Amino acid sequence: MAAMMATTMRTQVRLTLLFVVIVTLVLGISGSYTQYTLSRDLEADSARLRTGVLTRLQTSLPSALWDLDKSKVDSIVAAEMLPPELIAIRVYDASVGLFAGEMRDASGALHPLLIDLAIAGTPIEAPLVFRDAMASSGARPVIVGKVIVNFSGEQIDAALRSEVRRKVMEVLLLDIILVAALALSLRIIFRPLRQLRDGLFDLATRGSDEVEELPETRRDELGDVIRGFNAVQRKLKSIIFRTREAEDAARRSQHEMAQAMDELRLAQESLLQSERLAALGSLVAGVAHEINTPVGIALTSASVLKEATEDISAAVAGGTVRKTDIVRYLETASESARLIMNNAYRAAHLIHSFKQIAADQVSEARRLFELRDYIGEVVASLQPTVKKTRIAITIDCPSDIMFDSYPGALAQVLTNLVLNCVEHAFDADTAGTIHIGVRCDQDWIDMQVRDNGRGIAPDLIDRVFDPFVTTRRGQGGTGLGLNIVFNLIAKQFGGTITVHSTVGQGATFVLRLPRVTPLSEGKDGQGDEHDNTAR
Repeated sequence: MAAMMATTMRTQVRLTLLFVVIVTLVLGISGSYTQYTLSRDLEADSARLRTGVLTRLQTSLPSALWDLDKSKVDSIVAAEMLPPELIAIRVYDASVGLFAGEMRDASGALHPLLIDLAIAGTPIEAPLVFRDAMASSGARPVIVGKVIVNFSGEQIDAALRSEVRRKVMEVLLLDIILVAALALSLRIIFRPLRQLRDGLFDLATRGSDEVEELPETRRDELGDVIRGFNAVQRKLKSIIFRTREAEDAARRSQHEMAQAMDELRLAQESLLQSERLAALGSLVAGVAHEINTPVGIALTSASVLKEATEDISAAVAGGTVRKTDIVRYLETASESARLIMNNAYRAAHLIHSFKQIAADQVSEARRLFELRDYIGEVVASLQPTVKKTRIAITIDCPSDIMFDSYPGALAQVLTNLVLNCVEHAFDADTAGTIHIGVRCDQDWIDMQVRDNGRGIAPDLIDRVFDPFVTTRRGQGGTGLGLNIVFNLIAKQFGGTITVHSTVGQGATFVLRLPRVTPLSEGKDGQGDEHDNTAR
């Protein structure tokens, strides 16, 4: 507040100085012009005086000097010495020298000149020419002497000094009057302005409810400003009140939104976990169904071998065994053993693949594994589902790529991508190919999962990894498969995944993974959403 008062005082002082400087400058210019005009007029009057005095002396003195009438000369000189501008008049005879003259002393008194002295002032000399009646008959004029008149410029200087003093006093008086008038006027103006300033300061630094309205007693322009300020203050109070209500409502909405987001996050995690368990359950059902065939064949072959063994044993016990019976038994035993071995090996391979994949998905343990063999095991575990279609899966992966990461998460990524292609890229009776290609780029692994199916529509390509969006809603599609893939790639592997597609020419998912998964990445593979959705 003290700073604001000091600022106001400085403003008043600056305004006062500005007006004083302007008035002083204007009056100075006006006084200079007046001084110049007065000096010019005084110089003109002095010139007229000198001309008049010299003219009269040249007219009246020659005849008196010709007659050597000193009394007449003295009277003429005395008559001309009346103006105070004349200091001295000296009349010289052509043959005698100084004839007559008068001078004025410092007090202004006149004294006759008896001898020729050096006299102050500006001397002007003029010849005295006598013309008598003979001049009309052609005689030449006769110079009978000369007159020297000393003029003083003190009167002009005094008049100019007096005018300067008068102008200075006028300027000072006007400045004093102006300062007094400005002080009174600025006080009248700045008093309501200070009230308005204090009100604005309080409104800016304090709560609007604590600031009182300014009195509206004035009926001039400043009163209009104060009434406008009060109107703005009332409007501001209304806005602040509505803003507070809106802030309270926003805080309540934010709290409710946070609760809803927590519930949504829990629901999403539950759905994601259900999706993963559903995929694992589907894998269990498929593997169980697939194992049923080789186990059934092995069981049938074992039953046939048992019956053949019982028959040959009975023949041996009865002593009726023949060579043909032994040969037939050996053929049956050989075929049954072959079938049992082949189907048992097939079942064991399926069980091994399922056991490894299932264990990886449940434990999510990190280990170093050979990538091509593991992709083969994942594809083998998917055969029960894929063999029901006309889709072939091919793998192009070098055998020397070692991957230090989470095999369970990789199995889920490949499972979701392959099943996404099976469900969305091809019709039920359409033949197609799913190609899994892997290349190693120093510390990075580039993997492609490409199909030659129907492709992804342009309006879905930018949302292909978003959750809960699917083209098969109501037909078993949840829209979470590719969202799980994106979260696993981004959070658990620390890699990236992109998709490219042309309608009618299939789609390609491009994965770029570090060969050694960073330890700082998340390990649950769930959570964040991306700006794309499932097909």
